[in-house]
Amino acid sequence: MPDATQDPGAQGLDSESREASKLNRAANPDAVGFVLAGGNSSRMGADKALVQFAGHPLVGRAVSILRQAGLATFIAGARSALASFAPVVEDSQPGLGPLSGICAGLSSTPASLSVFVPVDLPLLPSSLIVLLLHHARITGASVTLCSVNGFAQSFPVVLRRETLPLLERELEAGRGGCYSAFQSAACRLGQPVSVLPVELLVQSGHVAHPDGLPATRWFLNVNTAHDLRRAESSLR
Repeated sequence: MPDATQDPGAQGLDSESREASKLNRAANPDAVGFVLAGGNSSRMGADKALVQFAGHPLVGRAVSILRQAGLATFIAGARSALASFAPVVEDSQPGLGPLSGICAGLSSTPASLSVFVPVDLPLLPSSLIVLLLHHARITGASVTLCSVNGFAQSFPVVLRRETLPLLERELEAGRGGCYSAFQSAACRLGQPVSVLPVELLVQSGHVAHPDGLPATRWFLNVNTAHDLRRAESSLR
């Protein structure tokens, strides 16, 4: 299992990319990023991670979002075939959903903070990741999420490493829902889940989309070919 502080995948990059990887780690020595890419892609009808979006595979897009936020980035819960995009942390219990990939990612790193994004949210701006990380640092929150239109979103999420045994407990009990597991972990640590309303972040100028998309579009899940067309039309 790769050590998610070393970014071993940088060894296979060109010199410019290796330098960017070093700068990423220097900017966020206490945090790493993970792309969750272990799903079956049954609704897409093809490997979702490799489906092309705006000229790039979805997994490449997700990796880029995290790296633009200044994070050494890994792919969690996936197969080694995706290792050309970023180092892969394989799931020891495949088939149990994204919570299993989250536990695998947290187990692989001593970093105090880990950011998780799914492979199927290609419209997220990296500035949102930066803001969530900043909030998690200054508040000490164990779980940091955002909301849109009053509804909390399960991803992106910033998790402190101390949530790992509590999330593993939820997984072992057969409770694989991510949001409920986040709530349970935060509660056991004596904290509420920290939820930031995206609309307020946009209005205050702290977060913006590089293509000017409204916040409601940022969380469009690309699960089907129709979703893919909708997301690409948003960019156009």
